[in-house]
Amino acid sequence: MKADLQVTIDAADWLTALPEAETLVGQAADGALAVAARDLHVEAELSVLLTDDTVSRQLNHRYRGRDQATNVLAFATGEGAVPAAQPLLLGDVVVALGVVLREAAEQHKRPADHLSHLIVHGILHLLGHDHQDDASAAVMEALEVEALARLGIADPYVTPGDRAGPKEVVKA
Repeated sequence: MKADLQVTIDAADWLTALPEAETLVGQAADGALAVAARDLHVEAELSVLLTDDTVSRQLNHRYRGRDQATNVLAFATGEGAVPAAQPLLLGDVVVALGVVLREAAEQHKRPADHLSHLIVHGILHLLGHDHQDDASAAVMEALEVEALARLGIADPYVTPGDRAGPKEVVKA
């Protein structure tokens, strides 16, 4: 699947904390689509909003009833049957900088790697994956690990003491 990706950065702190954020988002999106939508031969459109914790909290409260900032939100359009001549509108992914930085520090991860993981995670949600039960969570996690390996990012589900470094990059 080839995707037209629109990245919007509405919090200037992103450019200070991760100046390469837009590039990372594009690479992570490509990785997620390469592993999870490899059999879809249509054009797709999606957007990513890199924002702050205040906006994340507002959106999380409004759409999920949770009055707190969250690391990633995914808003799928729900379109399924789109003629091949039109782009498939996947939806929007929203990522909150403060949560990303806090979680990365707590989990002893590079913020860039954590951002990439959250983008992959959000896009998998747009493609219909979830983690509501053990079976679907295992499928989603396997796709995340495969997409991140393509980017040279270690398995995010390995505990920090067991980390052996980035996995070998698998070329498409």
